[in-house]
Amino acid sequence: MKVLVPVKRVIDYNVKVRVKADGSGVDLANVKMSMNPFDEIAVEEAIRLKEAGKADEVIVVSIGVKQAQETLRTGLAMGADRAILVVAAEDVHEDIEPLAVAKILAKIVEEEQPGLVICGKQAIDNDLNATGQMLAALAGLAQATNANALELDGDSAVVAREVDGGLQTIKVGLPAIVTTDLRLNEPRYASLPNIMKAKKKPLEEKTPGDYGVDVSPRLEIVGTAEPAARKAGEMVGSVDELIAKLKDAGAV
Repeated sequence: MKVLVPVKRVIDYNVKVRVKADGSGVDLANVKMSMNPFDEIAVEEAIRLKEAGKADEVIVVSIGVKQAQETLRTGLAMGADRAILVVAAEDVHEDIEPLAVAKILAKIVEEEQPGLVICGKQAIDNDLNATGQMLAALAGLAQATNANALELDGDSAVVAREVDGGLQTIKVGLPAIVTTDLRLNEPRYASLPNIMKAKKKPLEEKTPGDYGVDVSPRLEIVGTAEPAARKAGEMVGSVDELIAKLKDAGAV
């Protein structure tokens, strides 16, 4: 069984994001980029399935700029077998929208015929949480979102997911789309020998035109702004003073 894992190149989660002075977007100049953390979890889960003998091949896919090669090499160093890069933009500031990404992925799913597609539930740069669901609809596959546990049971996948009331466990037929939550696993670090081996693993380059998909944006970003700064706190001398101030502020 093949497992397909889409991955995205995003600003590293340890980096403090800076907004451009004109408010047109986020400044990416000289900023460290890395694999989206939710996608890292998806790659780890796919590799664990292969190590358990439940998958034969792990394929990582990225859709975006040419620099996403680095992100794919990270996935290959973790243990994926091969990679596909769809170069859909020249400018690193151009974000390919979820619908266009899902359309391309649907074509790749049709071509590769994976038994399972594991996606991160969302990208930390736009938090849209839409690609996995759109892909399931376009490919006509079952879906299980926000997974924090995944097991394969014959021709089905059993997925536990967090809901407001606790945990919900569902069973979906394969092939299926699963989106990962943070508690699913702890991704491994790629070892130096595996990083060297990753350079020799196959990485195929494609374009949206190869799949007949138009990636022209349908959304316009009107403006980007920093969140409002928190006001300074105020020290109080006693619990009674605290309660009095909360009453004055209408919080009690």
